[in-house]
Amino acid sequence: MAAIKVHGYHASTLTVMVLCCLNEKEVEYELVLVDLPTGAHKKPEYLALNPFGVVPTIQDGDLTLYESRAIIRYLAKKFQGQGTNFLGSTLSEEALVYQWCEVEGQSFNPPAFSICTQILNVPMRGGSTDEAAVEMNVEKLEKVLDIYEERLSKSKYLAGDFFSLADLQHLPCTHYLVNACGKGDLISSRKHVNAWWEDISSRPTWKINFT
Repeated sequence: MAAIKVHGYHASTLTVMVLCCLNEKEVEYELVLVDLPTGAHKKPEYLALNPFGVVPTIQDGDLTLYESRAIIRYLAKKFQGQGTNFLGSTLSEEALVYQWCEVEGQSFNPPAFSICTQILNVPMRGGSTDEAAVEMNVEKLEKVLDIYEERLSKSKYLAGDFFSLADLQHLPCTHYLVNACGKGDLISSRKHVNAWWEDISSRPTWKINFT
């Protein structure tokens, strides 16, 4: 079986999330560099794979797949019998995994991504951070994290007592919040959220990319 090709960039946290998933599943892959600083993701060769011009994109035989959350869900299902079990052992556990995956995508990521965009991306493009927008999204995220704190007081991970796709999905944006945006207090001020973050961000398959 040919190795899965991952078209991505080593400094892209979403690319790293997919690589982390592959490593957790003990799947052979080939990283095909898409050089973001030179605009390779907007050139016709790459747009033929992913018309949205973002990374990562994978090729697995005849399948070409983009959107990192879709990619890791596909990998978790295809390789369910090997490596880390991201989906639990019962239908109920799998349902909880998907529930918390949706929470990440619908409730956690929008304010977290907005904070990162205002603090990191806007200044890089020559603009000024909208502090009011940051404050508004911090308030939104605090409410979400309060719910996480309650949940994580009862289980080690979001979907239960096993590391799942739901936890994996939180790695990229939380990494930026804590390590680049100066918003680590959102995590560290919540005992159970902090313990959870320390746990998932210390997994060798993730940590190796940032040490």
